[in-house]
Amino acid sequence: MTTVQERATYRILLVEDDDGDALLVEELLHDCGLPFELTITATLAAARTELAGGPVDCILLDLHLPDVSGTTAVTTIREVAPHTAVIVLTGLSEAQAGAEAMAAGAQDYLVKGRVDAELLHRTVRYAVYRSQTERAAAAAQAARLRAEENARLERGLLPQPILDTSSITVTTRYLPGGELALLSGDFLDVVEGDDGLLHAVVGDVSGHGPDAAALGVCLRIAWRTLILAGHRGTDVLHLMERILLAERGNLPMFATCTLLALDQHAATATVHLAGHHEPLLTTGDSTRELSAEHGIALGIAPGLRNWTATVIPLPAAGALTLYTDGLTEGHNGTTGERLEVEGLLELIARLPCADPAAHVDRLIKETQALNAGRHSDDLAVLRLDWTNT
Repeated sequence: MTTVQERATYRILLVEDDDGDALLVEELLHDCGLPFELTITATLAAARTELAGGPVDCILLDLHLPDVSGTTAVTTIREVAPHTAVIVLTGLSEAQAGAEAMAAGAQDYLVKGRVDAELLHRTVRYAVYRSQTERAAAAAQAARLRAEENARLERGLLPQPILDTSSITVTTRYLPGGELALLSGDFLDVVEGDDGLLHAVVGDVSGHGPDAAALGVCLRIAWRTLILAGHRGTDVLHLMERILLAERGNLPMFATCTLLALDQHAATATVHLAGHHEPLLTTGDSTRELSAEHGIALGIAPGLRNWTATVIPLPAAGALTLYTDGLTEGHNGTTGERLEVEGLLELIARLPCADPAAHVDRLIKETQALNAGRHSDDLAVLRLDWTNT
């Protein structure tokens, strides 16, 4: 945060309807040696107009104005400029006015007729400093609350895989679309079922913000529960869609997802696509997009149930990568067009072979570098690695 000291000039707004008092304050500011830019208004309405034109560092506020008086003036000006230091100017006979003004939100008060240049200098500097400190504390508290909310959402969207006997290595990554953004509607999960298969899901709820995140958590938990209860394939998608319809209410949200069931013994993967794109298969130094039947996203045409299973043979050793479109919808870094799957595969081909976690991290870093912040979307990646041992 840029401080007043770094700017070297204090932007001061004096709200005072008495020309003599206003002249006295201006002379004191000149005498105190404080670098300042002064604007004077005679009413609170005029002060509102000035504040709308740009921020100031300190407001010197008379409590008796033609259009407002008393602590109401303080509460009103704080509503207009909540992050600006306010110093109240009171009269000699107003013993309690200063304390009441501070209780109403002012940083300090000065008694007219008892102010000298040194006192004004110190009061303005300290009031601005306190205002900045309060603002920084509020920002830090908001950041803590945001981090706590992110952590709660992350526990719901990015759970620990349930792996009992599987030797498959699971790598997951999630990045929100903005630096300060809450986790949004992308979700993923991995569960080893009682049937001995490894089940995985990656999904993306339309939209951003808490509603999408809440629905993403709901769908992820529903998927895990359904898998553990023995539901499979189109039955799982049908039930997830019913839950989506019930939970979205009147919001026009839908969800895309890829379901995958990996059978190491049969060396196959069964894929169901609901408005989502195909997984990537890596064998040795080569990665390609799998070909699978597409079905409609959840919530677009309820009851249609046009999801088809695609069974894909797998090599003895390899990796499957499921992801959301935040990985491919960023710019490609050269022509201004989207990276898309073709660009992603070209990028993967250039990356050095490494352990799965390092490879996913490098892939995300490279796509973000190409995008250079021009496109902002959530990003979820799930990679499953297996060997022939």
